[in-house]
Amino acid sequence: MADELSKVFAALADPTRRDIVARLAVSDATVSELAAPYDVSIQAVSKHLKVLEDAGLVSRTREAQKRPVHLEAEVFDLMTKWIERYRKRAEERYQRLDALLAEMNDGPAASEPGDDIETPQEGKAS
Repeated sequence: MADELSKVFAALADPTRRDIVARLAVSDATVSELAAPYDVSIQAVSKHLKVLEDAGLVSRTREAQKRPVHLEAEVFDLMTKWIERYRKRAEERYQRLDALLAEMNDGPAASEPGDDIETPQEGKAS
């Protein structure tokens, strides 16, 4: 699992590949369509797609003369589960810290300075 996850995060480390994934989230596209907005060759975009394909983020199918590229959204479930596990742990730590800080603020050390000092009038017996 970690190896697969490492490939996914490594593939998404490149901004061009993230942009390709974002565009494929809208709809499938051919390599030529994906290459259009970039000032690079179709071969360069094909290399980016190969990295995304090796990571399991995209797949290519054959439809007549076209080979559309399709986003494999299930891979995002793997990433989401991994991120969510650590987000929950961090949230639990923050909640414990909040509770500790609240306890410290509400405890005896939080009283007003001088609250425990007797004034001369309080110390006299009537």
